[in-house]
Amino acid sequence: MNLNHKIALVPGAVKGIGKGIGLALAEQGVRLILIRHDWEDSFERMEADFAATGAEHYILTADLRRIDQVARIARFIQERFGKLDILVNNIERGGWPVVHGPYVEEQWDLEIETTLKAKRWVFDAMFSLLKASEDAVVINLSSVAAITGRSGPGALVFNDGYAAANKGIQSLTETWARMGAPNVRVNELMLGIFETRHAQGTRGWEQVLTPAEKQALVDHTLAGRTGTIEDVVRTCLFMIQDAPYLTGSVLRLDGGFVLGGDIVPPMPRGVL
Repeated sequence: MNLNHKIALVPGAVKGIGKGIGLALAEQGVRLILIRHDWEDSFERMEADFAATGAEHYILTADLRRIDQVARIARFIQERFGKLDILVNNIERGGWPVVHGPYVEEQWDLEIETTLKAKRWVFDAMFSLLKASEDAVVINLSSVAAITGRSGPGALVFNDGYAAANKGIQSLTETWARMGAPNVRVNELMLGIFETRHAQGTRGWEQVLTPAEKQALVDHTLAGRTGTIEDVVRTCLFMIQDAPYLTGSVLRLDGGFVLGGDIVPPMPRGVL
């Protein structure tokens, strides 16, 4: 896919991974609709960084848990462009049992509504716009919490609701791939322990986890390090540009976190 003049919607673009993906798309000549909600102290920096790219972009403030606000974004895209080529469904909130303390109903609801519900309604509102494109792609960002749940070193990072919400994303990915075929490709990018997401740059990592707890997460990762924004950006660009036969799939980008807990013993000598 040649990205020049394509139209992309990137929620969660105020900082971190969403912002990194948005800036990378801007460098490719993509016209951007960028969504922000919280982290108001980062709004000014976001505006300056995207303005510096020279790319056509529009920054909208919206709470994507609110269906009426999602519909407003869809109307904006319809009126201005009439279609949507790329949806990076980067919406999540949750995890961090070690940060949030007693697990109350409000925390569970926030994790489910942001990580799962918002993704569903964003796709629903954008589907007709994606179908209007000759070659559209959707990437649902998720977490390996869907596989590990609250267990092992990740037990301090992944709350129950967050894990359950991420488990549900795969079902949505597969359903949407069927709905969109053949012109709308829908895939899931499942992330492990990444900076600005569950590692460096987060309150839990910087202020709460002990050095031993951080090291346990790294040791559990076969790659021996946490993931970077650049790791995600490169993979997203591959999924958008260079994987036209990839749809309905889950690509796990976790540095081997899911596999890291099991030791492979020497091959037994046998008894014969």
